[in-house]
Amino acid sequence: MSTMWHGCLADTDYFETRSSGGHDYGVWVTTPPGYDPATTQAPAVYVLDGNWAVGMTAPLIVTQADPMQRIQPYIQVSVGYAGEEAQHWDRLRNRDLVPPGEPIAKELVDAVEMGVRMGARTREESDAYLAELRDTHADAFLSFLTAELHPRIERDYGTATSGHGLFGYSYGGLFSLYTWLTGNTLFESIGAGSPGVAGEDSQVFAQLQELDDRHQPAKLHVTINERELLGDLAIYQNLTKNAATVLHRLSSRGGAVTSAVLRETHVTGLQASFLSYLRTCRAR
Repeated sequence: MSTMWHGCLADTDYFETRSSGGHDYGVWVTTPPGYDPATTQAPAVYVLDGNWAVGMTAPLIVTQADPMQRIQPYIQVSVGYAGEEAQHWDRLRNRDLVPPGEPIAKELVDAVEMGVRMGARTREESDAYLAELRDTHADAFLSFLTAELHPRIERDYGTATSGHGLFGYSYGGLFSLYTWLTGNTLFESIGAGSPGVAGEDSQVFAQLQELDDRHQPAKLHVTINERELLGDLAIYQNLTKNAATVLHRLSSRGGAVTSAVLRETHVTGLQASFLSYLRTCRAR
């Protein structure tokens, strides 16, 4: 990274990699200050939407030295998009973070159309955004994270053999729920911030029906935002109501599933949600 970026994101390396599926990703790896794998190996915490999230989440690695509430050591691995594709991260994430066969909610289409009317997106951008939602591959992206990227992080940064985590927000939160419900064994804790469960026919509910009583290996922490539920945008109201339904159905699992309501909007809730995950799932 450049000297300027090192000043903003201390102890952070950046590299680009291509998945076996032919997709290019940018990866930011932030280590704790003074990290030496020869003496202390830390687990990895994977943070999705790296192009957006890294600047708000990577600096929170200093919580590991907070004397008032210390967080267990971790290496943050923020995963986003590389090169010219980085400018299209908000639509490419649809392909990677949304479960296969996920229906496109009417309220989401309405929100995209509102963006066109307000000038937030062009018609071409909106069409491309929705097109990515018609062919989604969270399964392939999960395989990339666990079978391709993690072995490289493990080798190059000397990570611990256990204790790894995953955090996602919005569609990243949907991906986190999807990952937890698959029973993936790499992650010991998973944070799902304001998960993008846009409709009552989401694949998440189909996964819930198949869950039965088998033990899930990871802790799950879900956050929603108060101002999403109380605001007047139908898509955000749906996200919070559907996330609450998921939590109600999981309530019998006790301490393995935790939740919090944050006083944020959908846009401002990312950092607060990540911090809530750290405090709940990774406190010493």
